[in-house]
Amino acid sequence: MVRALGVAVVGFGWMGRVHTQAYARVHHHFPRLTVRPELVTVAEEVPGRAEEAAARYGFAATTRDWREVAADPRVEAVSVTAPNFLHREIGVAMARAGKHLWIEKPVGLTADDARAVADAVAGAGVQGTVGFNYRGAPAVESARELIGSGEIGTVTHVRIRLFSDYAAHPDGALTWRYERERGGSGVLGDLASHGADLARFLLGDITSLTADTAVFLPRRARPAGATAGHTLATGGDLGPVENEDYVNCLLRFASGARGVLEACRVSVGEQNNYGFEVHGTRGAVFWDFRRMNELAVSRGTTYQDQPVSTVYVGPGAGEFGAFQPGAANAMGYDDLKVIEAYRFLRSVAEGRPYGATLADAVRSAAVLDAMSRSAASGTWVGVAPPT
Repeated sequence: MVRALGVAVVGFGWMGRVHTQAYARVHHHFPRLTVRPELVTVAEEVPGRAEEAAARYGFAATTRDWREVAADPRVEAVSVTAPNFLHREIGVAMARAGKHLWIEKPVGLTADDARAVADAVAGAGVQGTVGFNYRGAPAVESARELIGSGEIGTVTHVRIRLFSDYAAHPDGALTWRYERERGGSGVLGDLASHGADLARFLLGDITSLTADTAVFLPRRARPAGATAGHTLATGGDLGPVENEDYVNCLLRFASGARGVLEACRVSVGEQNNYGFEVHGTRGAVFWDFRRMNELAVSRGTTYQDQPVSTVYVGPGAGEFGAFQPGAANAMGYDDLKVIEAYRFLRSVAEGRPYGATLADAVRSAAVLDAMSRSAASGTWVGVAPPT
């Protein structure tokens, strides 16, 4: 038996739209899901944006104040896709109001913020899912299984890259993303948070690291009005970019493996160049987000000059079978958010977590905090163990 589940979306920029579309599609791909999302309310403070979302997607109500969502008894689950600096306040309030939570990364600006939301979710007995979408790619889940099975031997080292050009234009508007108080640690929260999660997902806990950061475009023009996405702003007053454009980091894992994590938001010529290379004593596995449904795998017993084969994931990998009938049929980014929606709603239906949790968010945030401390001190620092 399928029951309706009232959902709300708080913050309706691009990510709010992606969450909404995932709710609309989830039953098409996962018909056995026992709850059906019903779009109750969309909250967005920019005038007219919530109304536009309701007209397009069918939300029953709109508001400019997210607190009305917390007080609405029709709402049982909430997507939080507002700017990063609001995640702690909104996440804690929604959990305390008894709402299940699907919240985007980073969960606040620090590990303390993420921990506060995690504690509120645990204290309220609700379910919490975090938007670490890349770990849900079927090829990434296959890579994790391959690594865990020992097919490439003992993992020796990994390189994780997240290069993008979304902030590369010198006329990019000085939005909240570039402010320390509202955007936190810049590219660390935007991209390196995914890298930290992937590192843990694939290889286990990180124990220590050393990091270096830089700001390559130190001044940007202030926007004249409301912005969405990565808007250009020419002719406005210039202001300082307060947080990081770039980070590189050396990692040490509890397993003894070593790693490199590098992320940049101003990489001209790089569009979503995200991926990893994991090397072991008998082989290796490689993944590139831009070829999301493929793995490059080297395994065998020849070691030197050992070939690399391309593997196309198929219905046996992760949730691939919910989208495509056979290997080498492509999936895309929005499909990863449908997988997240499914696992979130399944968590609500069954009362147990599926997918990335608030505990994962806390651990990723602890790595980001350690990166910031290391960059400031110029030394190796320990990563706080999970609690």
